[in-house]
Amino acid sequence: MTEQNPPLILVVDDYQDAREMYAEYLQFSGFRVAEARNGNEAVDQAFALLPDLILMDLSLPGKDGWEATKELKADTRTRHIPIVALTGHALAGHAEGAREAGCDAFVTKPCLPDALVAEIKRLLDQHRGKADNMNDPARAPKSSKKRT
Repeated sequence: MTEQNPPLILVVDDYQDAREMYAEYLQFSGFRVAEARNGNEAVDQAFALLPDLILMDLSLPGKDGWEATKELKADTRTRHIPIVALTGHALAGHAEGAREAGCDAFVTKPCLPDALVAEIKRLLDQHRGKADNMNDPARAPKSSKKRT
């Protein structure tokens, strides 16, 4: 990445080794990184930093990733931030539950770092595209109200 202000990724995982591994690889890949150990820290960090994307482990002590995601998606300050669910549970029901909680993508651990970075870049590009469409009057969704 050659951006002056690279995207900020909030990495949320209670397992320190995993958090540090993801953080180091994301930094190596050109991202800025902040970290949180649990759902409470994740919510606090998200409100304080307004990251570009959140990488959220779902199985956390205290407030888990499911609850933290629902809280962030319910708040106008953070609902626009893409959240990638990161979990060791590969069951189909978990992916659907993560989407229902508000996660934008679902990645099963362990995952290859390159695959994780590719998913993060895809979501950031998708999110930028939506923001560009909203800011460009020619591409913004048309109102269904008729002018009189």
